[in-house]
Amino acid sequence: MRISTKGRYGLTIMIELAKRHGEGPTSLRVIAGAHNLSEHYLEQLIAPLRNSGLVRSIRGAYGGYVLGREPETITAGDIIRVLEGPISLVEGIEDEEPAKRELWIRISDAIKGVLENTTLEDLAKHTDDNGQSDAYMFYI
Repeated sequence: MRISTKGRYGLTIMIELAKRHGEGPTSLRVIAGAHNLSEHYLEQLIAPLRNSGLVRSIRGAYGGYVLGREPETITAGDIIRVLEGPISLVEGIEDEEPAKRELWIRISDAIKGVLENTTLEDLAKHTDDNGQSDAYMFYI
C-alpha cells in the first residue's frame, strides 16, 4: 500500500483542522501557507472530505473549514479511505499459496489496525515544545 500525495496532504488538512478545533473556521490559504502547499491542490482535496462529512464549510468573510465530527471520532483510516479508496496491501491474494496469503493478510490487518486506531486527536497532540510536528513513528 502506498499513500499518495492526496492522502498525505489530506491528512495535513485534517490535522490542522483538529489542532484548531473549537477555534472557528480555518481557511485553506492558512493551511497551505503553514505547510508551503498549493492552495489550489488543497481545494481539490477538501471536496471529498466535505462530501463525506469529515469537514464542514463555513461561508462568509471569516469562513473556512471545520471538522464535521469531534477529532477523537475521526481516524486516519477514515481520511485515507475517502481520499485513496479501500485500504488493501495486495490484490488477488486468493490465488497465492497459503503461507504467502496468510502473510499478506497479517500485514494488511496490521496496517488497517494502525490507521483505524490512530485518531485525529492523537495526531493533533503530537507536537514538540515549539509547536512543530514530530515524526509520528508507527510500529507494525
